[in-house]
Amino acid sequence: MPAPRAALLDDYQGVALDMADWAPLDGRVALDVFRRHIDGEDQLVAELAPYEIVVAMRERAPFPRSVLERLDNLKLLVTTGPRNAAIDVAAAREAGIMVCGTGGDVHSTSELTWALILACVRQLPTEVANVRRGGWMTTVGGDLDGRTLGLLGLGRIGALVGAVGRAFGMELIAWSQNLTPQRCAEHSATPVSKDELFGRADVVSVHLVLSDRTRGLVGEPELRLMKPTAFLVNTSRGPICDEEALARACAEGRIAGAGLDAYGTEPLPADHPFRHLPNVIATPHIGYVSERVYRGFFTDIVDDIVAYLDGNPRRVVEP
Repeated sequence: MPAPRAALLDDYQGVALDMADWAPLDGRVALDVFRRHIDGEDQLVAELAPYEIVVAMRERAPFPRSVLERLDNLKLLVTTGPRNAAIDVAAAREAGIMVCGTGGDVHSTSELTWALILACVRQLPTEVANVRRGGWMTTVGGDLDGRTLGLLGLGRIGALVGAVGRAFGMELIAWSQNLTPQRCAEHSATPVSKDELFGRADVVSVHLVLSDRTRGLVGEPELRLMKPTAFLVNTSRGPICDEEALARACAEGRIAGAGLDAYGTEPLPADHPFRHLPNVIATPHIGYVSERVYRGFFTDIVDDIVAYLDGNPRRVVEP
């Protein structure tokens, strides 16, 4: 029998095959690597129709019920990370498709959060552009010491971001729907209401899981509470913020600006205002894109596929 076909999606940088030892799959699968993004459900179904195994890089390609029910040959869907909000795991199970995950690492995202905070507050893109054009300084940077960091979510990533904030001498305040005073005390943060967080913070940093409760949580009312000198940073998931309201707030100068790494539509459309607003620093969802994270992802992917072929699946994601 011919080896089952496997598709590895959205390898934008062309590095997947260098990040792990793929030799255990030699002769066992016929692997195709897709560097270009496949846009739209119909095109995704058409391109993936021949494949028994598909590897999804985070949420770059969504797999809702309407896609999964049309992929008759698909038996194994592997996602990087332990869960993936863009995969309807219940629908996959009903369609006879196993979903497996990988390990993860939260440090890379917390590090990028601080790269964005510092770039915003010190206006680094503007000043780097000044130097490259042959000019010199035109802005006055802000300060972090003595300012207030508002953490929208105090899970693993939020706690790491908060620890760096304390090192910079910032006051920490935090809010989420299930946040407890004990959790705040553990990380030297003051629990506040959502409105107080947006009203007091000099930097609001989003660290929530995308769900029905958090979708659109940061909207026009919250943005209007923010100081005109405050920044919003989102390295979590784009739909947690109302992108139209955030773009308006930045364009109108109602907040100082935003540092963003996640969006409702990815790749970000070419005409999206986040690509052009001068007070928005937009990165292409690279919070998890680091060498250590990628090596862990792809090593576990090889292991997941081998385990599936051997009839002993690992890291199965439950609905």
